[in-house]
Amino acid sequence: MDHSAIADRRQLRRKLTFWRVVAILIALAVILAAVAWRWPDAGAGDHIARVEISGIIQDDKDLLERLDRIAKNDRAKALVVTISSPGGTTYGGEVIFKALRKVAEKKPVVSDVRTLAASAGYMIATAGDTIIAGESSITGSIGVLFQYPQLKDLMDKVGVSLEEIKSAPLKAEPSPFHPASEEAKTMIRAMVMDSYDWFVDLVAERRKLPRAEVLRLADGSIFTGRQALAAKLVDTLGGPEAIRDYLAERKVSADLPVIDYAPAGRSGFPFLGSGALDFVRSLLGMPLDLQPTIEKLGGQKLFLDGLVSVWQVDHD
Repeated sequence: MDHSAIADRRQLRRKLTFWRVVAILIALAVILAAVAWRWPDAGAGDHIARVEISGIIQDDKDLLERLDRIAKNDRAKALVVTISSPGGTTYGGEVIFKALRKVAEKKPVVSDVRTLAASAGYMIATAGDTIIAGESSITGSIGVLFQYPQLKDLMDKVGVSLEEIKSAPLKAEPSPFHPASEEAKTMIRAMVMDSYDWFVDLVAERRKLPRAEVLRLADGSIFTGRQALAAKLVDTLGGPEAIRDYLAERKVSADLPVIDYAPAGRSGFPFLGSGALDFVRSLLGMPLDLQPTIEKLGGQKLFLDGLVSVWQVDHD
């Protein structure tokens, strides 16, 4: 082999080595970016954690995992829970409430009520050590409801009937295919009132109010922040400054940075949003998850199961 060929081979090896190193560095950068995006507290110093709870409240595994991580992170000196929600399922509100109280066992928790924190949204807010709302925020709507559609008249018009054989009269009641019996209504109302009593007791305990006073407020009424303050449903009116002032009272430095513990993206990749993921799926001929689209068009409440505590605006 002549010297020219040897020189060319050595040059080729250098180029390959260079691009291998570049590829490894790029891969490491992507991994580090993904870690920083998925776990923003990784390697962070002392800070104030913040989570946002918005939209319809349901059983949210990702949120519960983030709250558990905050509770266990000694570098997170406090938690600010920003709430913008009309409510949701009673169970969803219950598990998030309990998760927030676990965080509060180790560090201060502030409930930051924004435009709307009603029904199960207010339930979650009561988990905070203090509730701070805007003067025009909407809150309250303490109550529980159970809804089901009634399709019998429509079925009669199109000539469709449903026959059923069941083990007992109350099995699978109430049904959308025939009017509910009085026994079925009594059963559902008993469930609703049991959850309602639990909600009322929770508010009475957390707000240190007589139960009779909470019952007076718990007729489904909503309140502005100013009205809620007068009724002792919130503690303070204000925003970021009020939050900092409260944390300073709890010996949490106002100079600490605030780190948002954001939810994981649907795709699992930090650089692919949900829209990009759906586009890729369509190109590959993969079926799209239609529920999020339908929820946006028809309202998430269509997909809530069981008992709910949600403030609903009448659009008729």
